Amino acid sequence: MKQFKFIDKALFLPEKKILVLADLHFGYEEMLAESGILIPRFQYKQIISDLERIFKKIRLEKGEVKEIVILGDLKHEFGSISKQEWKETLDLLDFLKNKVKKIILIKGNHDTILEPLARRKELKVKDYYVKKDVAFLHGHKSFPACSDKKVKTLVLGHKHPAITIREGVKSEVYKCFLVGKWRGKEIVILPSFFPLVEGSDVFIYDTNLAFDFKLKEFEVYVVGGKVYRFGKVKDVGRLS
Repeated sequence: MKQFKFIDKALFLPEKKILVLADLHFGYEEMLAESGILIPRFQYKQIISDLERIFKKIRLEKGEVKEIVILGDLKHEFGSISKQEWKETLDLLDFLKNKVKKIILIKGNHDTILEPLARRKELKVKDYYVKKDVAFLHGHKSFPACSDKKVKTLVLGHKHPAITIREGVKSEVYKCFLVGKWRGKEIVILPSFFPLVEGSDVFIYDTNLAFDFKLKEFEVYVVGGKVYRFGKVKDVGRLS
């Protein structure tokens, strides 16, 4: 874990100078509006505010970000590009281009039509990305690189992990990172960067990850004011 730092909802690799985000789901608010559910549209502003705070923390630690990897599901709509997705995705990419030299877009299961947006900013969409001994992917599909002996770590999203902490009748849901082992490789699963929904409880729910991870054995790192280590999923399940 020395090569990683958890900073809010993002993962930072100091030696590689890579910042990793997962599952932003731009367009979710417009989807809700089309379904008759009206909420104030604050997703984009919140994401930019969260990113500014993360970049500030990295600067304070005298770190440097040269690459940003987005682990898929940058947008929410499956078969189209909504007006909100066009505007906010392009605005985000402009924001990031002013921060870093390189942006890697990984294709998620929601990103069936992401290429037109990427082309506007002269970017390409990849199924996965390998940087030395680390492979970055969304998590809904496996690729040959996942089994490559040179790859020691897989970093993925897709699951939107969260935990529920209960005390009596009260309960709170928190985003979390999951860290574990699989076939001799270290696995890091990121929480969603999406601010509107915390995620799926790691002990109660499952999503269709393309791997036979033993998630109950994974370590839980809860995102709060800081990132807190909570022990293994199976123990968190007992406590909640």
